Amino acid sequence: MLRNHKIEIPEEASYILSTLNRHGFEAFVVGGCVRDSLLGRTPGDWDITTNARPHKVKELFEKTVDTGLQHGTVTIVLHGEHFEVTTYRIEGEYKDYRRPEFVKFTTSLEDDLSRRDFTMNAIAYNPEKGFVDPFHGKAYIENALIKTVGNPDQRFNEDALRMLRAIRFSAQLDFKIDPDALTSLENNCHLIHNISSERIRDELNKILLSSNPDRLDLLRDTGLLRQVLPEFDRCFDTDQNHPYHVYHVAHHSLKGVSLIERDLVLRWTMLLHDVGKAVTKTTDEKGIDHFYGHPLKSAAIAHKIFKRLRFDTRTMDKSIRLIAQHDRQIEASCKAVRKAVRAVGEDIFLDLLKVQEADKKSQNPEFLSDRLENLNRIRKMYLEIKETNQCISLKDLAIDGQDLIAIGYVPGKQIGIVLDQLLDAVLDNPKLNSKEKLLEMARQLK
Repeated sequence: MLRNHKIEIPEEASYILSTLNRHGFEAFVVGGCVRDSLLGRTPGDWDITTNARPHKVKELFEKTVDTGLQHGTVTIVLHGEHFEVTTYRIEGEYKDYRRPEFVKFTTSLEDDLSRRDFTMNAIAYNPEKGFVDPFHGKAYIENALIKTVGNPDQRFNEDALRMLRAIRFSAQLDFKIDPDALTSLENNCHLIHNISSERIRDELNKILLSSNPDRLDLLRDTGLLRQVLPEFDRCFDTDQNHPYHVYHVAHHSLKGVSLIERDLVLRWTMLLHDVGKAVTKTTDEKGIDHFYGHPLKSAAIAHKIFKRLRFDTRTMDKSIRLIAQHDRQIEASCKAVRKAVRAVGEDIFLDLLKVQEADKKSQNPEFLSDRLENLNRIRKMYLEIKETNQCISLKDLAIDGQDLIAIGYVPGKQIGIVLDQLLDAVLDNPKLNSKEKLLEMARQLK
């Protein structure tokens, strides 16, 4: 339910408003902070709009940063917090679908609000004057509807990223998108190619981390998915006629995304873990579908996607490793778990179990109980292995390369080979992990 009560504005933002008002200027909090306050959400930022020109704003406050003077924006710093203050403005034609040709200051708050993307973001508020809502944004928030300010074609042609923002807000707020806007998304989806990979990535991240990541369906329905993630778009057309599956690849993956915690690496992993199935599918003589080699193929495709979207190395590498390993079969025995940890990497092993759990929960529920029980046994065994300090990697081995050199080994590749052989033996039998026993084994391997 919409909250119509007085908005609680932080002390610093209130000080900025009152200072501008005291010197004869209008000033309002505006945009997302007003929308989120009405919804009972905690705003991340408090943006302010005013009829004061940037140089006047700079004169009135002690510490400011010239964030974007050409667009009328000054950042005021108070008690370590940053507040963007932007002069009322109107904008020229958007020829590149990203930014206006020019910005012109205006004295009209309504003119300023008219250039914004959605009605829910075109509401201003001041404690003395209350809400300024010329485009009925409060009513659309009440009805949980995302509607553009004015003509949707014009709004999306001004900044094509607004198309992804519409779907992102739908996912974050659980709002529907106005039918006219949806039609416009379909008609203008190709314009997203004018937007940088980084901005597209950030919107996709927010959709995946939302409460409704399945709204990626809207990307498919509007044609946007084919533009930004064509590799995953193909998964909507990839059926899985197999006893373990009840969904086609895309819906299986989206269900997995919703079943795993809100961690960026894990959610991208679930989205892309089966993306290779679209290009590895075969069907046997009984009509059963198979996807041999799809984990490594999925990892290779994911790598291309992450590079295209300019992801950071850590996120990319961790997700690709999880994708490559997601179908690994692990026996519920301490010996098998130790070997699996070594093969997978201790840093991602528990995450791999989370991925496998979400994967299985989004398959045929008929087989779920036994498979979850097996995963729980593996998890308990891993925790027991950690608690008892069993050796699961070279760093846990009771000897190192220097110890081998001390008994006559020549520095070089042979050192690593022998250490790997000794680790294999210890993974089979943890009791062998003593310096004396390992050195004796090493002497026998010379």
